[in-house]
Amino acid sequence: MQRIFEFLIGLLFGLGLILSGMSNPAKVLGFLDLAGNWDPSLAFVMGGAILVGLVAFQVARKRTQTFLGGALKLPNRTDIDKRLVIGSLTFGVGWGLAGFCPGPALVSLGSGQPKAVIFVIAMVVGMGVYELLNRKAN
Repeated sequence: MQRIFEFLIGLLFGLGLILSGMSNPAKVLGFLDLAGNWDPSLAFVMGGAILVGLVAFQVARKRTQTFLGGALKLPNRTDIDKRLVIGSLTFGVGWGLAGFCPGPALVSLGSGQPKAVIFVIAMVVGMGVYELLNRKAN
């Protein structure tokens, strides 16, 4: 039963990405083009996501289990360290260059966009490099 819920939630998330325009790299790049032909529509999508996230975290802080009965583990770190800054910069540069972030890239991959194929391959390679470097550091 849990796998069915996971599938349905993932499907809902993917549909939300498609309907909001987040899986369209041209729309994302238009949003990021502050000095050119700026498209502010994704600001409303992000604002809505932030509001939903704020409510969800308030509810989650009062719980010890997920709605499906699993253990609920929330992040507890609040410090800003070098790894967070480098990861954020890497994410932002990739988003700005390609117009994709991981979720929308996977949705676009499913629709057969060639640019998404390249992005997802680069993303998987980047994750592999991170794992190798992280293992060597520990």
